[in-house]
Amino acid sequence: MLDDLAQKLGLRTNAPIFFTSTALAILFVVVTILFTEQINNVFSSMTGFILSSLSWFYILGVTVFLGFLIWIAISRYGSVRLGGPDSRPEYSNWAWFAMLFAAGIGTILMFWGVAEPINHYANPPRVPLGFDGDAEDFAGTAAAAKQAITFTNYHFALHTWAIFTLPALAFAYFIFRRGLPMRVSSFFYPFLGERIHGPIGRIIDVTTVLGTLFGLSVSIGLGSAQINSGLSRLFGFNLDGGALELASQLGIIVVITAIAIVSVALGLDKGIKRLSNINILMSIGLLIFVFLAASSPLFLAKGVVEQTGDYLSNVVSLAFWNDTYAGTGWQDGWTVFYWAWTITWAPFIGIFIARISKGRTIREFVAGVLGLPTLFSVIWFSTFGLAAFDMERANPGVLVGPVVDEADVPGALYVFIRELPVLDVVSTLVAAIAIVIVAIFFITSSDSASLVIDMMCNGDQHSNPPTRQRIFWAVLEGLVALALIFGAGPAALDALSEVITVIGLPFFIMSFFMMAALVVSLRSDPDVPGNVVTPAKSSGEEPAVTESSTSD
Repeated sequence: MLDDLAQKLGLRTNAPIFFTSTALAILFVVVTILFTEQINNVFSSMTGFILSSLSWFYILGVTVFLGFLIWIAISRYGSVRLGGPDSRPEYSNWAWFAMLFAAGIGTILMFWGVAEPINHYANPPRVPLGFDGDAEDFAGTAAAAKQAITFTNYHFALHTWAIFTLPALAFAYFIFRRGLPMRVSSFFYPFLGERIHGPIGRIIDVTTVLGTLFGLSVSIGLGSAQINSGLSRLFGFNLDGGALELASQLGIIVVITAIAIVSVALGLDKGIKRLSNINILMSIGLLIFVFLAASSPLFLAKGVVEQTGDYLSNVVSLAFWNDTYAGTGWQDGWTVFYWAWTITWAPFIGIFIARISKGRTIREFVAGVLGLPTLFSVIWFSTFGLAAFDMERANPGVLVGPVVDEADVPGALYVFIRELPVLDVVSTLVAAIAIVIVAIFFITSSDSASLVIDMMCNGDQHSNPPTRQRIFWAVLEGLVALALIFGAGPAALDALSEVITVIGLPFFIMSFFMMAALVVSLRSDPDVPGNVVTPAKSSGEEPAVTESSTSD
């Protein structure tokens, strides 16, 4: 019946996955609007349990992901090419980096570049042993500043990108080398076999589609809040509550969705690729401007180098830190919440990165996806964080007041830009450019998510499905965000953030199966050096591949 409906509508997709995902998404929005408080309470309790009781599992797990990726890259499996032996990358290194950056972490850099370091500066995550005083005494010191950026880099550098890289590698391997559908269920082929095409596989894929859709909708809602804050500061409007704020956010979401639809219609090369290239150049320009406009560029230059060393020297201890002795619960609201949130994005980012990475070896893939964004993130957070600290020390409360005390996280970047020691007209222009950068980041995220969700429903990257299918998902993302914000207010977004945290747990567990599936499959891959190919005994048999006794 669903297949007949898809045919009548002119769709080329997996009908059960497409229609089930759509129906459940619409049902959830309706139920959330009607029963916001009840939904929030249920998922708040579940999220509270995950964050408080499974924090150690998340901390250890993400570190295991990172260790696994480093191991597989330097092992003999690293030479395996993601595609046929003769395949080569479709995109240049620059275009590749720009697209994975814009889809992956660009929005995070803009949102948290100032806000997180200044939060940790005012409220230190932990007081060093031997410090004579409490957290309040430690706050605002030079040591607190160094710690703040180190923790921020820990959150958004290697570990965050390990969460993205693992599913991206699994997708790339099973799709391009094993010819399986572009769906999360394909990871389970070594264990489920052809059953991935049945009910079990569909449940996995529908859950993935919903997690991606909800995660993007929340992010669009948060992005509209950041753009809204920027516009209010830029033009001097008071949008703090009331109909004007709602109308402004409505307009922002509509514009973001409309531009995303145009980009979707243009396709990957003309849409996402062009927007990504424009955005990475604008982001680099903003970074250079902040570096040169700060009161002491020499302080920033020295600090970026020092903070890089601090991050590298502390990343191992932070990777296993669980706040065991102090028991403040700080990690539950920061590190663990980040991991739980990020994991809901992992399938979406993973498919997108896999889609643009065909032809690269596993070693090139891991080095590029882990290394390049990590390097850029460390430079970004160190530059913005150090400039913010320098500004705060010269004028106490200028950033801590609005960002920490008043909790204006969306406006942190704009407060920072307006306080730079430059002419007002320059800071106004740069603030306007920052708003454009934020908007493009969310547009490319919506655009690439629409492409990915359609791939997950269709399962075939080569079929060239109707453009209207991708447009449908872009529209649905915008409608979900609109319904949640304007139907039930901020409480609905809170409820949805709780939901995707809960949805993230099964995704997190699935990541361990990804690692096992990759190892099992690579052990039988004929292109892996050291694997022994036994010729078939007859024309009707496949050649057998076994792993040699050679150590990895």
